Amino acid sequence: MLFIKRISSLQHAYHWAGKLLPWMIAVVATLFAFGLVWSLYLAPPDYEQGEAYRIIYVHVPAAWMSLFVYVLMAGFGFIALVWRIKLAELICVESAALGASFTATALVTGMLWGKPMWGTYWVWDARLTSELVLLFLYFGVIVLHAAIPNPRQAARAAALLAVVGVVNVPIIHYSVEWWATLHQGPTVTRFDKPAAHPSMLFPLLFMTCGFMLYYFTALAARLRNAIVLRDRGSRWMDQLRP
Repeated sequence: MLFIKRISSLQHAYHWAGKLLPWMIAVVATLFAFGLVWSLYLAPPDYEQGEAYRIIYVHVPAAWMSLFVYVLMAGFGFIALVWRIKLAELICVESAALGASFTATALVTGMLWGKPMWGTYWVWDARLTSELVLLFLYFGVIVLHAAIPNPRQAARAAALLAVVGVVNVPIIHYSVEWWATLHQGPTVTRFDKPAAHPSMLFPLLFMTCGFMLYYFTALAARLRNAIVLRDRGSRWMDQLRP
C-alpha cells in the first residue's frame, strides 16, 4: 500500500515524467520519421483505391487512439472516484484534450477519405455518428472540468462523466457489425486473419505505435504542467525553485 501511495504521488510523477520526456520525444520523432516514409513512399498503392488509401496511415491510428485514450481516461476516472488519487484525477482530465485531438483527426481524415470513396464528405451512419458523439464527450469532460472552480470537485465531476460515457466505446467498435453502414468492416482486428497485406499492415502498426507513444509523451508533458498548477505553494514544489 505504501508503494502504491508513493508511485501515485504528484512529486514522484513530476520527477519521473521529467526524466523520461527527452527519451520519449526522441523515440516518437524516430517512429514518425520512419513511419511516414514507410507508409507514404515505400508501401505499395492499393489495387482499388490507388494512392488515396494512404490516408489510412493517419486515420486508422487516430481512430484507434480515440477509443484507447477514452477507455484509459474512464479507467483512471474510476480510480479517482473510488480511491481519490490525485494523479488519477490529473491523468483523466489531461487525457481529454489529447483524446479529443485524436478523435477530431480521425473524423477529418475520414471525411477526406470518404469524398473520393463515397462521393461525399459526411454521412450520418452509425460509425461516423458515434465517433462524433465521442468527440462531444471529450469536449464535455474538458468544459465540465473548466466550469467548476474547485480543482478536486472539478476532477471528480469530469471523471464521473468519463466513466458514464465509456458506454459509447463498444458502440463505436461494433457499429459496423450491428448496423448497415458505408464504413468498411474490421480488417486488421479480425480474429481469423487480417485482410491487409503485410506490406501495408506493418507500416500501419508502426504508425500506431508512434501515435500511442506520442500520447504518453504529450500526457507526461501535460501532467508536469498540471502538477505545478495543482501543487504550487507546497513544500516540495518550493524546493524546486532556484
